[in-house]
Amino acid sequence: MQTTFTIPTRGAGLYEFTRQVTGWCAGQGDGLLTLFVRHTSCSLLVQENADPDVQRDLRAFFDRLVPPSDDPSMSYLVHTLEGPDDMPAHIKAAMMPVSLSIPVAGGRPVLGTWQGIYLFEHRRAPHQRQVAAHFSR
Repeated sequence: MQTTFTIPTRGAGLYEFTRQVTGWCAGQGDGLLTLFVRHTSCSLLVQENADPDVQRDLRAFFDRLVPPSDDPSMSYLVHTLEGPDDMPAHIKAAMMPVSLSIPVAGGRPVLGTWQGIYLFEHRRAPHQRQVAAHFSR
């Protein structure tokens, strides 16, 4: 069984789509869910969904770790034609997962109490991101 989730983003940040995934898995029994983001400037994460400070801190950490290309510390970058956030977005995506494997039991993803499934958008502009999903028994 396969589908594609479209995740609209409004710029850099974490976008939870656990409900969409859980709804799609409902009634499918036991198996393995694989998610794969079809873009090179965003990532996928399983992360805490209770305290929004976690998301803010993650974003701040990665922005500090990989600043925009117009920051003097990033002057070595060559790929800058698509804006100061583009190459740093590719770097962040190279450091973070672009696919996830999540067990499914009784038609529900086996996530912890405070875990959610997120797309981590690394670009500043809004995008329509595609996440391919595959469920196997």
